[in-house]
Amino acid sequence: MKVRSKVMVVTGAGSGMGQALTLELLGRGAGVAAVDLRMDGLDETSRLAAAGDRLSTHVVDITDRDATAALPEQVVARHGAVDGLINNAGIIQPFTTVEDLDLATIQRVLDVNLMGTVHLVKAFLPHLRKRPEAHIANVSSMGGFLPVPGQVMYGASKAAVKLLTEGLYAELLDTDVGVSVIMPGAVATNIAGNSGVTIAGADTAAAGTRMTSASDAARIIVEGIEAGRLHIFVGRDSRLMNAATRIAPRQATKMIQKQMKRLMPLAPR
Repeated sequence: MKVRSKVMVVTGAGSGMGQALTLELLGRGAGVAAVDLRMDGLDETSRLAAAGDRLSTHVVDITDRDATAALPEQVVARHGAVDGLINNAGIIQPFTTVEDLDLATIQRVLDVNLMGTVHLVKAFLPHLRKRPEAHIANVSSMGGFLPVPGQVMYGASKAAVKLLTEGLYAELLDTDVGVSVIMPGAVATNIAGNSGVTIAGADTAAAGTRMTSASDAARIIVEGIEAGRLHIFVGRDSRLMNAATRIAPRQATKMIQKQMKRLMPLAPR
């Protein structure tokens, strides 16, 4: 589906990859309903976009079922239609083991990453089914197919998003709704800060990591949507680790475990 003249909904649009996706879509001639939890981020996106009536902003907590259920009608009232949904909003967990992670934090990660995606898919799919062509793209993660010590519950939520999206693809094969699952590697965003997570040693770890810029990630994602790809890998690291986990899963796990030691202690007690 080409995005020009289409109306796309982007969650997490107030910063990082969501903001870059909004700007990329607008740059390709789409209209965008930008969704975020915070108005200040949406105001910054609006300032950068300077897109006039082609951009609307919506403050919504995606964990709130009533708020997400009301969103499609708001978008249609503002833009006249809705043609696509990019579920980008997400949070990481504190860098710690499952053993030490409190249940409230685990629930929050699942509510935002998995249930937030489910809420929006359920809300928008009936509207998308009515369009001549439409698309749903859900952001999973490299952590959704590769076990990452210290981010196990985040990875579990993103693995669930991956399988959810692949299942939607199968269910919608005979319809006019395309489906993509997006699996970014390391992208230069402030997801840690937006998740309320402080990462000890992050500067040192990042120095040895080649990250994809948010703008490059957005371009790759939109190109993948327009090409109708089911799997959209963002970054060389995501593509390489996808191959590595298929060819040599134990070695790939040991590799990532060694890298994660720079961010958190994982020694036996």
